[in-house]
Amino acid sequence: MTQTTPTPQAAPKETKAQRMERLKREKNPWEVFDEVRTFAREGRSSVVPEWANAYFKWWGIYTQGDGAGVTGGKGGEGLTTEYFMLRIGIPNGILSSHQLRTIADLTKKYARNLADITTRQNIQLHWLTIEDIPEIVDTLDKIGLSPKGACGDVVRNVTGCPLAGVDHEEIADASGLAVELAQALVANPEFYNLPRKFKICATGCPVWCSYPEINDIAFTAVKNDVGEVGYTVRVGGGLSNEPHLAVKLNAFVRPDQAVAVAGAITSIFRDQEVLRESRDRARIKYLFMRENWTAESFLEEIERRLETRFEPAAPEVLPQDTLRDHVGIHAQKQPGLSYVGASVLRGRLTGDQLAAAADLAEQYGNGQLRATIMQNLIFVNIHTSEAGKLAEELGKIGLQVDGTNFWRGTIACTGTEFCKLAISETKSFSRWLVEELEGRLPGFDQQLKLHVTGCPNSCGQHWIADIGLEGKKVKHEGKMVDAFYFCVGGAVGAHAAIARPVGYRVPATEVPDALERLLNTYLNERNEGENLRSYFSRHEADAIRARLAGEVLAPVERDTATRAGYGE
Repeated sequence: MTQTTPTPQAAPKETKAQRMERLKREKNPWEVFDEVRTFAREGRSSVVPEWANAYFKWWGIYTQGDGAGVTGGKGGEGLTTEYFMLRIGIPNGILSSHQLRTIADLTKKYARNLADITTRQNIQLHWLTIEDIPEIVDTLDKIGLSPKGACGDVVRNVTGCPLAGVDHEEIADASGLAVELAQALVANPEFYNLPRKFKICATGCPVWCSYPEINDIAFTAVKNDVGEVGYTVRVGGGLSNEPHLAVKLNAFVRPDQAVAVAGAITSIFRDQEVLRESRDRARIKYLFMRENWTAESFLEEIERRLETRFEPAAPEVLPQDTLRDHVGIHAQKQPGLSYVGASVLRGRLTGDQLAAAADLAEQYGNGQLRATIMQNLIFVNIHTSEAGKLAEELGKIGLQVDGTNFWRGTIACTGTEFCKLAISETKSFSRWLVEELEGRLPGFDQQLKLHVTGCPNSCGQHWIADIGLEGKKVKHEGKMVDAFYFCVGGAVGAHAAIARPVGYRVPATEVPDALERLLNTYLNERNEGENLRSYFSRHEADAIRARLAGEVLAPVERDTATRAGYGE
């Protein structure tokens, strides 16, 4: 009887998650920067796919898209160019004029004179070549800054209140903790291989301007019943295409315990193999959303690992509705000094503006500045008698200290200009949108968080905005054009909520018309003292959609993201 040889079975194809996990096991990118130096000597064609698609991120670097975003690409990702983006980590957003001037020089020399302040207090450069990167990294290292850990499956830049140490109302100056957390956890080889990105904030700010609700770990200062300052801990916040507000743990963490607690939580995240099965469900929030973890079970695991028990959490005063951008001229706790908050529309600055800002910080203060998660710059330790003059000088370089509510409240992600995952352009659109709204609704008297994000991944944080615009493409007059889908009613603080999709989508060119209709209707219909959040909360999605459209319309579906985001 003739026996037949079995046909060999092809090995199963690696999933995206499996490939990334294999690459991480094979190499810690922080240990082999000499490979990047070799690429720089040998040119762009020498860059291997493993670096271009993975390892560069550990050094705060992404390949730059071709300007079309996801359109024209494949597998949910757009085409790349020869250029790179680099993100500079700035713990707590604390900058000196010398550091900012150096970044300005790099921006002018290598980045076509263009820089972006990001929603995690970083500064981001574009148009970099492979030949530029070692020089940029070495220069940043000399001034005490680095791109290490600004991207990748690692602990990202640790954020905090930009007014730490100067705010009259702060419960504690938590900037020391933020910096200590950054030193302990960012670029720590023990945590080079996490399931996905990991975001931490520490703040003593009473208005929670660093948004603890959307961080993986958040420390917020609080006083217990005997007046001792400590921290409340929240875990599992995050946005992307499945937003989740952080869960509060019932623990009072003393300042000298905070770093150990953060290390334990990061270790818990690192050790969850279930989170490594899919890149789209790899954040710590999915322990709560899919794996049945609770605040109680999470705290038990922290206490087990640290072999300690924590006192119950102290009562908190949750912040009410406020813009939280610290823009304007305000007195510091130090007599005779003020801070000046300058609003940077969509976070975009030229190298010349950065250099001018550094000069002004020295001329009117002691050279101290802070970047904010609202993509702004704050000048601290300014003599109060000189603050008005500084504001005038800032206006001359395009930074507004007394901008409209539209200017102040608009946030924009990177968009298709540089991001391979984006669906729509955001930066130029946001500037145009603000100009349109300022002309159509002069004197609009309500704070408005208007967040523009180029795709469902929410790098522009549209889920926590009063009005969030999510980038799409639609066919309009025979051509595919940029469009935006509307969400309303997002908030953090005492009224924390995820914005509601309202089933309305229009081409980008029609967004000002829709917002003009909605905001005018709000002004005409609002109850006495009613803000936008309250107004949106008392209307169903159908009613909001009708106000946006000017007529009753059937809802359109909101499609969802197909891959994990590029954002911070």
